[in-house]
Formats: sequence, structure tokens, C-alpha cells
Amino acid sequence: QRLVAAFRIFAKLGLDEGVGGHLTCRDPEHPELFWVNPFGRSFACITIKDLLLVDHNGTVVVGTSPLNAAAFVIHSKIHGAREDAIAACHSHSVYGKAFSTLAKPVLPVTQDACMFYEDHAVLPGFNGVVADEAEGDRIAEVLGSCKAIVMQNHGLLTVGKTVDEAAFWFIALDKACHVQLLAEAAGTPTLIAHEVAADSHKTVGSSLSGWFNFQPYYQMITREQPDILKVDDEDAQLNLGE
Repeated sequence: QRLVAAFRIFAKLGLDEGVGGHLTCRDPEHPELFWVNPFGRSFACITIKDLLLVDHNGTVVVGTSPLNAAAFVIHSKIHGAREDAIAACHSHSVYGKAFSTLAKPVLPVTQDACMFYEDHAVLPGFNGVVADEAEGDRIAEVLGSCKAIVMQNHGLLTVGKTVDEAAFWFIALDKACHVQLLAEAAGTPTLIAHEVAADSHKTVGSSLSGWFNFQPYYQMITREQPDILKVDDEDAQLNLGE
């Protein structure tokens, strides 16, 4: 439900584009597997039944729809490298893509930007559509222990201990990119001092803050689209042939 809600929210906010983008969540009972959206399905239309459960070899364990190769390559490496990365979000958002062309970090120009202060990475260079595991390894390595990464000429990716946290970080990072683009177009932004930015990060950049800030979005989307909450017997059961 939370993953489906995140897809619907991304669609409502215009954070998706065509077939690009993927949101994943590690299965709570089978942590070696993760859930992901099928290739070619609109974020706005995704239901629980649409989701695919895959392993780190790219094998679809549950579901019959095609798997996005880039989704597997990127997210399998991130989930494999980061035990704390329960969820990961990547989509081709407008401001994230625009900002990524600058190949630089988000600056502490506002309180909200401090969510990512010294807690995001920049992936230099663009090697084309991610299709090989080496590039997935490079993304995971550059991300390190950070909550987000700006991938040059590509866009944004965020991780979190919950779907809620990862999804909110993506929403907030895209907005931070937007704000910085506007501020730098108007002049030279005044930066928040290091000590203040670092202290602010402890509050606004915590996992709890990320989770909590997602709740208004979740409340909105489940009221507007209550089918997100519908779970039938088939959805509730997972048979992996054990």
C-alpha cells in the first residue's frame, strides 16, 4: 500500500515521465527480494497486483509483467550494498534532471535544503542508459552512506529506511533543486552557515522527519484514491513455493 501510494503521489506531483523511473521496497519477510514497478505501467495506475517481486539476479519471483532492466541494475546494487536502504526512489523529475546537468551538490540555501546537507552525493559523468551491473555498482559506491544522489545528466535517487522516508526525500530533493535553480538564476544565494546547516540537518534530515513529512501526502492520496487501500485475499497472500 505504501509503495503504491508513493507511485500515485509521484504521478500527481508530475515527478514521473513516460516509462522512466522506478521505486522499490525490500520485502519485509524475504529481505533478499524487493518489490518494483513493472516496465511500461503508468505510475498513476499502479496497483498492488501490478508490482513485481524480484531477486538480486533479476529473476521475477512474483508477477508476469516485464522488468525494467535499469530498475534491476540500479536498485539491486543499492539494496545489496545498503542494509538500511529498505526503499529506493528514482524518477526523471523535471527539476532533478535540470539540476543534474550542473554536476554539483545542493547547497544549504534554505532550511529545507539542509535535509541533504553533507548527506547526498554527486555522480560525475554520464555513460548512457544504465544497462550493465558495473554502472549499478558505481552508483551504489558513490551514494555510499548518503540518503540521496544527484546523477549527472540523469536525475535524482533517494533511499530510506521506509518507503515513506525515501519517497519524501525524493519529493523534497526535487523541490530543493528547483529552489536553487531559481535562486541562482536571480543572483548569488546567501548560504546558511556550516554549523547552522549541520545542526538543522539533525532535525529536518532525520529518518523520522522524512517519514513524518510523507504522512500529509499519504493522507491526501488515500482520500482522493481510496482504491490504494484495497487489499483482497490474493494480494494478502504470498506463496514463494516454500
